[in-house]
Amino acid sequence: MPCEGCMERDNMSTGATMEFLLLGFSELLCLRVLLFLIFLIVHLVTLAGNMIVLMAVVMEPSRPPMLFFLCQLSAIELCYTLAIVPKALLSLIVVDGSTISFIGCAAQMHLFVALGGAECFLLVAMSYDRYVAICRPLHYMAVMSQGFCLRLAVVCCLGAFAVALGLTVAVFRLPFCQSRRINHFFCDVPAVLHLACTQSYTPELPLLAACVLLLLLPFLLILTSYVYIAVALVHVTSSVGRGKAFSTCVSHLAITLLHYGCATFIYIRPKSFYSPARDKVVSLVYTNITPLLYILIYSLRNKEIRGILRKMLTRKKIAQLNCDTNRVEMCAW
Repeated sequence: MPCEGCMERDNMSTGATMEFLLLGFSELLCLRVLLFLIFLIVHLVTLAGNMIVLMAVVMEPSRPPMLFFLCQLSAIELCYTLAIVPKALLSLIVVDGSTISFIGCAAQMHLFVALGGAECFLLVAMSYDRYVAICRPLHYMAVMSQGFCLRLAVVCCLGAFAVALGLTVAVFRLPFCQSRRINHFFCDVPAVLHLACTQSYTPELPLLAACVLLLLLPFLLILTSYVYIAVALVHVTSSVGRGKAFSTCVSHLAITLLHYGCATFIYIRPKSFYSPARDKVVSLVYTNITPLLYILIYSLRNKEIRGILRKMLTRKKIAQLNCDTNRVEMCAW
């Protein structure tokens, strides 16, 4: 956007000492305390849920590929919420906004984009897992081996971190307005781009390229997988078998629609349609509510996760009974 004066960074020291002001929710005076308490509870429940899922899967000796991917998804969501949500909560209690350094802002943006991109790639891997399970069931164990799943997970993370690094470098090479006031609660890409002191659409090209690599291509691959799955299910004569096969895809489809729906709304649009107030609300939901919904979806819909959680509770009850028995025996002596 055009502004009265820009900050050109001709040396490293200028960038290192520069600070941005995150305005957060300075316009919400009456609802601050209520929103803070609501999102603090949601954040703590999300952290606890992801930790439980991680521990449950790690403690399981035999992990099928889908459980392995769900474990990685929980780890990504855990890092994702820890990188963004504390700053969002801080913005609800600080009246005049909070400052963040140039390097801190760049690091936060990189982490946010990288973790979100890794989740996009991971959803592709999960859709491929469903494709092999339904369309090539006899080859499933051979194709989706532990080594192959591990390589897929590494590629998902490294690919997303590389794209995020390129986008972050491109964004923070721009000249920014001297006000340095970011109308957001974290360093989101559109909010920082809105601060860029330029009238052309050139700064949006790296964001467009990142959207193609992290959103469009993965979505097309997921769509292709489900087209093949739909064709395979059409040829299944048993309605019970068709319903059973489709039920294994429901949780993945729900997470995919949530993730891509919010991301598309925020990032795939021209800068002229940027609305700070609307984007902050959507981002608040996207960074706080959707991670909690992910846990509920793949915990309640995934029978393997439900089974592992039941086994954990059973083990805890048995251990408690043994402990109580030992106490009684010691008291009897």
